Amino acid sequence: MTLRIRRLGVSELVVGQTLRWDVHGESGGLLVKKGHVIASDSQIELLVERGFVEDDDGLVAHNYQEPPSALRTLNLARGQLWLALEGVAAGRADACAGLDGVAALVVAAVELDQDVALACILLNQDAGEYGLRHSVDTAVVALVMARALKRTAAETASVLLAALTMNVAMLAQHDRFQHTAEPLAGPDLAYIRRHPQEGVALLRAAGVADEDALAGVLQHHENEDGSGYPQGKTSLQICATAKIVMLADRYCARVSARSYRKAMLPNAALRDILLEGKETVDAQLASVLLRELGIYPIGTFVKLLSGEIGVVTRKGLNSTTPHVLSLVNPWGSKLDVPLRRDTKSERHAIREVLGAEQAALQFRLDQLWGRSASL
Repeated sequence: MTLRIRRLGVSELVVGQTLRWDVHGESGGLLVKKGHVIASDSQIELLVERGFVEDDDGLVAHNYQEPPSALRTLNLARGQLWLALEGVAAGRADACAGLDGVAALVVAAVELDQDVALACILLNQDAGEYGLRHSVDTAVVALVMARALKRTAAETASVLLAALTMNVAMLAQHDRFQHTAEPLAGPDLAYIRRHPQEGVALLRAAGVADEDALAGVLQHHENEDGSGYPQGKTSLQICATAKIVMLADRYCARVSARSYRKAMLPNAALRDILLEGKETVDAQLASVLLRELGIYPIGTFVKLLSGEIGVVTRKGLNSTTPHVLSLVNPWGSKLDVPLRRDTKSERHAIREVLGAEQAALQFRLDQLWGRSASL
């Protein structure tokens, strides 16, 4: 079969989706490698203008069906969320359908491989802009909690919609805030404190009529003791959707690296949330969050008593004994093949949790979770 070169078509490229080919320029030089995640519409314009790919006898390469991947699905969700939130901000009538599509992608990823979906929160932090990634991560945790609480399909849909849209009013400024080294003050702080109300206004104008989801957006920064914003509501005045989204939001924010602070270790983030239970968060829901994520959430870097260093890949019989894949031996050398360790074994019990810099591990997610974590 002869190979021919063809131009890329705009219909073959979607923000958040991975490239299925190496893309070359007109002179033959490599522009972008296969597997690159398309980050913006401007990238698509550039690739369509300059990009060429190999095509087998005119067969359309993008008809190839790759095995389903939770990682790839969540990356796609992030790209589509940007388009949907832009639609909400512009008041477009198709925005609601776009949000429903993003929510369906989050559900599909969690159903395909919940372990991978949760691992992405800790291990896929370079994928796209913080604001979009954070909203999708929050939706993953909120979905896991809603299912554990046996919420109805309608209630779960409201939780997902609230998580995905909670920061729609900060869309224009979120990345600037992410890269601001100093604590926010003055107009920026006032902007932050009114974003729940402005978000609800934008969603209503775009045709969102789910009152439970709208209440979740409005109240996701309220605290049990009335110290939150924008309305200073207390425990019984805060809806269940908001309480779920608030917990998921706080966990995901704390384990994400910011320009002005390092990411918290996931076990420390959960500990802090539990300690807040007497004041700012619903203690019962906080215990559900801990139960579902475990003391060592999936994706956590750990050092074992044996001296090996690895990654938590799935829950164990209880929250303190997850399953780990070791990647580094006790003498500090990289293992050729990851070794499965059950931490309920005394020799392989967890000694300490490590940050990404301490662990200094380099690996692809599909090396630990297989095809469901492939790009």
